[in-house]
Amino acid sequence: MSRQDQLEKIKSAPGFIAALDQSGGSTPKALGLYGITPDAWSSDAEMFDVVHAMRTRIMTSPSFNGDRILGAILFENTMDREVEGQTTASYLWDVKNVIPFLKVDKGLADEVDGAQVMNPNPGLGELLEKASAAGIFGTKMRSVIKKANAAGVSAVVDQQFEVGRQIVAAGLVPIIEPEVDIHCAEKAAAEDLLHDAIMGQLNSLGADEVVMLKLTLPEKDNLYADCVAHPNVARVVALSGGYPRDEANDRLSRQNGMVASFSRALSEGLNAQQSGEDFDGTLDSSLTSICSASAT
Repeated sequence: MSRQDQLEKIKSAPGFIAALDQSGGSTPKALGLYGITPDAWSSDAEMFDVVHAMRTRIMTSPSFNGDRILGAILFENTMDREVEGQTTASYLWDVKNVIPFLKVDKGLADEVDGAQVMNPNPGLGELLEKASAAGIFGTKMRSVIKKANAAGVSAVVDQQFEVGRQIVAAGLVPIIEPEVDIHCAEKAAAEDLLHDAIMGQLNSLGADEVVMLKLTLPEKDNLYADCVAHPNVARVVALSGGYPRDEANDRLSRQNGMVASFSRALSEGLNAQQSGEDFDGTLDSSLTSICSASAT
């Protein structure tokens, strides 16, 4: 199947995107929720071995497949590794029919004007070449908006689309993620600013420049309906943002055309000590609930 087949799946197939891209800073917390404490590793290299084992267990589970999962977002370290004897990206697509994405940002800069833009990323061009050669379809990069500040929102969105155009030019589909912190005191106002800034950028794209959006579940239902319908947008996905899975699913079910791209909410309830049967059963029920919330 070609990249065109992958694009058609992203645009129209049911399901959601699994976020398996926790990196250095968030890995210990993700492992802690999975029941593995820091005494299980003595270096970053060992920690990444442990987290890859967790991700491999998720990806190889019988319930993890392309019938319900459109794509999976990987951390670079995961892309560089293997699952059952083949590269992670080829395992996902060739075995599971799940489209591989790569997290490409280098973390967040300090807060300015109520927002955190992405750190400089001088090696992005090389990383995009490496990702393309590895069979990666698209990318993901995250910024965070913490206040309803027009200057901060504009800085985030302008940077996201500037880098997004570079990713499109490299032949990949960027997932543009300007997250609004769920604890933002003026969340609805920040989201209105974000919506307008995104639409301005989308309307400036060329006809063949295709992007995806990953957005916080909004206070105003269907706020992003015109983003969902925009001809330059392959799909709009929602981040769980720290909401518990039940609340994230409830909010998502009210957003027509948005599908999930959950991380914490996906792995909630999974534990390293579970038997294979219990692990697969827990993951299966998570996938079922997230899929159902995405099918609106």
